[in-house]
Amino acid sequence: MSTLLAAPAAPVATRTVLIDSDSKQKPRTLDLLNDWQYLEKSMHRLIAAWGREVAEWRDKSMIHRHIWDQAECVRRLRERVEQFPGGKADAPVSNQLEKLANTALLAPTLDDALDGIYELLLKALVGAYGEYTAKVHPVHDAPTIALLHEINQIKSQQWLWYRDYRRRHPHQADTVYRARVTALLTDCGQFRVPLPVTRGAEAQPAGVATDFRLSRFSARTEPIRPKLPFMDYVRADFATSIEARRLFWAYGYMLEKNLPDDQLAWLYYGHYMPWQWHHDISRHLWDESRHGDSGYSRLCDFGISLEEVGFPGYDQAQRDEELKKISADRGLPLEEVYARQRELLAPFRLEPITRELMYQHVFMIGMVAETGHFVVKNEGYVDFKEGQDLESAEMMLFDIIDETAHVQYAHTWLPLLAKHAGADNNDYRERAAKVREEYQANANRLAGELGGKLPRTAGNPGFDFYQDLLGRIRAACPLANAATCPPRSPKPM
Repeated sequence: MSTLLAAPAAPVATRTVLIDSDSKQKPRTLDLLNDWQYLEKSMHRLIAAWGREVAEWRDKSMIHRHIWDQAECVRRLRERVEQFPGGKADAPVSNQLEKLANTALLAPTLDDALDGIYELLLKALVGAYGEYTAKVHPVHDAPTIALLHEINQIKSQQWLWYRDYRRRHPHQADTVYRARVTALLTDCGQFRVPLPVTRGAEAQPAGVATDFRLSRFSARTEPIRPKLPFMDYVRADFATSIEARRLFWAYGYMLEKNLPDDQLAWLYYGHYMPWQWHHDISRHLWDESRHGDSGYSRLCDFGISLEEVGFPGYDQAQRDEELKKISADRGLPLEEVYARQRELLAPFRLEPITRELMYQHVFMIGMVAETGHFVVKNEGYVDFKEGQDLESAEMMLFDIIDETAHVQYAHTWLPLLAKHAGADNNDYRERAAKVREEYQANANRLAGELGGKLPRTAGNPGFDFYQDLLGRIRAACPLANAATCPPRSPKPM
């Protein structure tokens, strides 16, 4: 029914009126929305700061999803702010909010940080949003009420994950940390009223004024090495065997779970970039996490576990180097060191990403890695579809769709990243093409060398393991074109 035909809302004694006798064209909503936006951004930054230390696969998936959810909370608030006359989504807010965010950030442990983010901050925001929607006029400010209901739906999903996580990982809270965050929440009025902004005392992004350092290595509960090496066989056979390519794509997509944890650091150290960049990278991050889940799901469909094939990092060479050094320095067996890798790598901290390095990261991912794989991905989509493995084809198609957007993000943001880095971006397309050619040449050379030297006789442990993986995939979902599919493009890198 139209609200124009409905009976007028009954007066509410406790209703909050958003103007007073001195108001002009700016209701109090505007300043409060900007405070909330800063806090939602701060939660986004805190999740990015601590997310690399979340170790279990499904929890990584949720942390990566929460990054996107937080970006969407911020987007909703920014859009509402800019709907008001004179509304500026990047307007200054009080540095009391920064002090609160930094105190929540500087938790003594990951579990304390999760308490700060998902219990203390989240509950305070949900309470503020709920009270606001209950007390303001339900028609006058209906758009704000609607978006706060949407945000609280998102928060409810975040809370359910945190509750489940805490049931699986009971934790005795650090009382000093909790008391500090709680006191600052009280000082900030539990986010019920906008805080006055004093010139020279405006908030910076959460964490910028601290010495907080992200974990250098993304935490793992899964092994980081395969039971036996098999990827050299995949590299050698990629161009000539559709079955090798099918194993590669399931495993390779699983490995894309590494990139989101790298992008958490992009978000944290890219605080100088406009919000829209953070929104785009947040979506890119969640997409890559989903690709990791797609590959892992396909491996599970084929009866292959991560305990067998491992979950190595993109930084595996550095991980191996540090673990071997720990083994030598402490006199520990190497196998024990690898089994305890989460504990032993935990103290290592990541160097802040410079602006020059940030440009290189986006350039290499968007213009080299993703652009360079479109040909082989499209071939995989066609071949798996023709071979009647439609789930593998579907996995390829959704990745192709996502990666097309990611390449566009690179085209959009490289000019500004270059400006911040003092880099020349004029010939970035040509440089990217040259780098892709070099990677392709190296991949071709390596595949040729491996093809000539890999043992392929029964009884060789590595070869037998490779054949076992192929055989199990074949048994789970035979390809109709396994014997007829022609050679395809070589692996790009």
